[in-house]
Amino acid sequence: MKETLAFRINHNSDIPKYQQLVNAVNDAIANNKLSIADLLPSVNYICKTHTLSRDTVFKAYSILKEQGVIESVPNKGYYVASKISKVLLVLDTFKAYKEVLYHSFINNLSKNIITDVQFHHYNIENFKTIINNGKGKYYKYVVMNFDHKDIPSVISEIENDKLLLIDWNIHSKNNNNFVFQDFGNSVFDVLTRSKNLFTKYKAIHFIYPTFTNHPKETISAFKKFCKKCKFEYKIITNAESFKIEKDIAYISVSDRILGLFLEQCRDLGFEPGVDVGFLSYNETPMKKFIYKGISVISTDFKALGTKAAEFISNDSAMQHYIPTKLILRDSL
Repeated sequence: MKETLAFRINHNSDIPKYQQLVNAVNDAIANNKLSIADLLPSVNYICKTHTLSRDTVFKAYSILKEQGVIESVPNKGYYVASKISKVLLVLDTFKAYKEVLYHSFINNLSKNIITDVQFHHYNIENFKTIINNGKGKYYKYVVMNFDHKDIPSVISEIENDKLLLIDWNIHSKNNNNFVFQDFGNSVFDVLTRSKNLFTKYKAIHFIYPTFTNHPKETISAFKKFCKKCKFEYKIITNAESFKIEKDIAYISVSDRILGLFLEQCRDLGFEPGVDVGFLSYNETPMKKFIYKGISVISTDFKALGTKAAEFISNDSAMQHYIPTKLILRDSL
């Protein structure tokens, strides 16, 4: 019996004590401190050594049983029933569409896989710390890169067969596993197929604020589209000076700009899709409900998460692009 299993319960933490106990057991199994068939500390032992109520310990063990991690034998106690593997998921920021990706990812993993999620916020020091602290501790790594010269050397520390790069094809090598969206050619193709939607407007303005980290390939694709289809266009980078004009269609990679657009439409009495147009980048669950529906150009983040989970479950290599599409609603 692993009565000496070391773990800590933080009585001042916002994490419920039963969840801390669940996490502690899962971590011990993932780090090979507990093996299949090992007996767990008894309920009485944990209550006594960690000042926990019996209800708290029973709740934790019940959750672990429901997850298939442990089983129990009458008069003998609880034992480890399955191997736990830990995965590190590194995202840039937690936005609405990333939440779709995250839930799709974890919902398509088997119950014996647990996920630690970290956010780098486009900060290279954060990114280095996350990767360096996680080296050798995880079964596999799912990483969302960003544009910084130090990224290649940081991710090179992870074994290639354990690493999956997702979302943006930046700093990847030919032999890397990946699930990407295409911010360039796919955007050009989608806009070109939808060119008739823009003919009622006298120009198209792309709002690409200085605070965005959206890949610049999209700007190049937009310019190529406008030149090919002979649309007047403008790139706006100063969000503070953004003022809407009648008969202009706007494309934006920022939901902050969407808010400003709708606010100005209300103040000026403009009808989106009639007086002005708006095409937002990245689908979120709420955009079909905002106003009369916001048109969106987006990859399928649910499919991206599902495909990433497939990499975790299988041992085969993966190189896959998720298509980009236009979802037409009343704003355009």
